[in-house]
Amino acid sequence: MPKSILFVTGTRADFGKLEPLAIAARDAGHDVSFFVTGMHMLARYGLTKIEVHRLPGVSVFEFLNQRIGDPQDTILAKTVTGFSDYVKEAQPDLVVIHGDRVEALAAALVCATNYIRSAHIEGGEVSGTIDEVYRHCNSKLCSHHFVSSDDAAKRVMALGEDAATVHVIGSPELDFHARPSGVTMDDVRARYDIPFDEFGICVFHPVTSERDTMGQQAKDLFDALKASGRSFVVIAPNNDPGSDGIFAQIETLPADRFRVLPSMRFAHFSELMKNAACMVGNSSAGVREAPFVGLPSLDIGTRQSNRGKAVSIHAAQASDAEAIAAFLKSQWGQSAAPDTGFGAGSAAERFAAILQDASFWGGSLQKSFHDAD
Repeated sequence: MPKSILFVTGTRADFGKLEPLAIAARDAGHDVSFFVTGMHMLARYGLTKIEVHRLPGVSVFEFLNQRIGDPQDTILAKTVTGFSDYVKEAQPDLVVIHGDRVEALAAALVCATNYIRSAHIEGGEVSGTIDEVYRHCNSKLCSHHFVSSDDAAKRVMALGEDAATVHVIGSPELDFHARPSGVTMDDVRARYDIPFDEFGICVFHPVTSERDTMGQQAKDLFDALKASGRSFVVIAPNNDPGSDGIFAQIETLPADRFRVLPSMRFAHFSELMKNAACMVGNSSAGVREAPFVGLPSLDIGTRQSNRGKAVSIHAAQASDAEAIAAFLKSQWGQSAAPDTGFGAGSAAERFAAILQDASFWGGSLQKSFHDAD
């Protein structure tokens, strides 16, 4: 029987991961909807809720859960209240959340306390700061787990989750990168007014436990990029505490060599990555998507610590100008063999197949701790 499946999205990044799963569920005949909140709703970040509305065959509910500058605990509280009100009316059969954001944590908490079946995408991964804590909390709160690797599956089971509820499908966003983007680089240049023939990509997000130093870290990083003489497309950071310091440094970048964008459509971002000379920053894209498309990346700081193992990933502190310069000199324009450590681009197909299994819908929502072997 078709089911009512509600996806929760708060950022442009998690929508890129949830979209392939939603399409697969929709095409399998399920009633698919989105609860859209978080950064999607803010003009500063490009009002990316528009991208969710562009997905045909799904319904969308919008909820404004924050104002610029709200602390994360306030955002969490607002989202719990709004999502609780919504699901009591919508009565979904399954709620799907992703990763480590406060919006996902709020939804997982509401589902757990109301015994609503829920699925967590990309649990069991390690990274830096509060993100990892949120991610593990979501794994404990959710009833089902769709993870990207065997290592991630082992970690989820080490948290006491039943092995029967843990499914290795790979990272969903790689499904998109595995096929043609549907746009050309000329399309990308025209839409986003990118004048460079050669360019790197820079995405630098705040680290919540280091928010007092994020402005200085951003200054150090951007000073090193300016000193290289190279050109970069810079994607704005997310809205975590510390982002104001990063935005202040972005505003000082010379426009002739730095094209700053609040966000990009996923197809255009995929094509941008496939044509870039390198990627620099601390986005998960640098340790997951960049290696998958063979793009060398430089991971800055602690935000993605120990998350990716591909040989194309390099690491440096923002203050280490020498290491950044050495990476740009040796890796600019190079390519690496595609890395499939986070999947091979078939996550959505596996997700849809699992939803077709009657046993998925029949399991008890009363959780118990399962000791790992």
